[in-house]
Amino acid sequence: MRNLGYYNGKIGPLEEMQMPILDRAVYFGDGVYDAAYAVHHTIVALEDHIDRFFSSFQKLKIPFSMTRAQLAETLQKLVDQVEDSTSLFVYWQVSRGSGNRNHIFPAAEVPANLMVMVEPDPLTPIQKTFCAITVEDTRFFHCDIKTLNLIPNVMAAQQAKEAGCEEAIFHRGDLVTECAHSNVSILKDGVFRTAPLSRLILSGTVRKHLIRLAAQEGIPVEQTSFTVQELLDADEVIVHNCGTLCNAINEIDGKQVGGGAPDLLRKLQDASIREFEEETHVKFSDYTGQLYP
Repeated sequence: MRNLGYYNGKIGPLEEMQMPILDRAVYFGDGVYDAAYAVHHTIVALEDHIDRFFSSFQKLKIPFSMTRAQLAETLQKLVDQVEDSTSLFVYWQVSRGSGNRNHIFPAAEVPANLMVMVEPDPLTPIQKTFCAITVEDTRFFHCDIKTLNLIPNVMAAQQAKEAGCEEAIFHRGDLVTECAHSNVSILKDGVFRTAPLSRLILSGTVRKHLIRLAAQEGIPVEQTSFTVQELLDADEVIVHNCGTLCNAINEIDGKQVGGGAPDLLRKLQDASIREFEEETHVKFSDYTGQLYP
């Protein structure tokens, strides 16, 4: 198959898969998700993604019965069934099960529903730079849970697209939190700065790796909040997620930013690529999309 869908054990092409209208994901968004990339049929940083997934559904008290090992095995079997061995986007979500619409949790014996999608999707070339806009963060106070309730993210991402940009950077008051579907960090005076983990940001898997890689490369790390003005004045602004490892943002709200520490940025990018290639045993550039003009 070129792509693949899975719902509670049923498998088929994505275009042919269906889910019941009584799935609580449909009318409440009552579920959580995670996503990763697989290259050459190797799911990158799978353990990190599964750890975050388990943290998310446990915080919402969703009765997901699979163990970490069982979920990993299921995802790997599905990835192996997709013929294309280049870059694959692997998405999975669990909802609190199916039942008549009622805000109260269903009976304890109602099983959770697992859905998975696997489809070709290239990684972002490391040389690509991003344009971004800033958006007031009006999301709720559970951003640390990778919940299905993503309407504010969707609206911000659309606003960025309409402005000719690839990302929207959220801020609460004057403090930067994260992006619509990425984390954002800065380089300033030789220091890698990223917002501290809290209920206001998602614990990004690439964020975790970049913190470790920066330290390994001798770059001081500060997990401290920074303001919108500090973002605009940073030597480099970096956007990162599982499909965009460590890319520079060069424009925010129509103003040129970054470009002040290209050697340090390249050091982080090279370290990111090196780790990716060591884990997957493939060349990173072979699994990325075309550079934007």
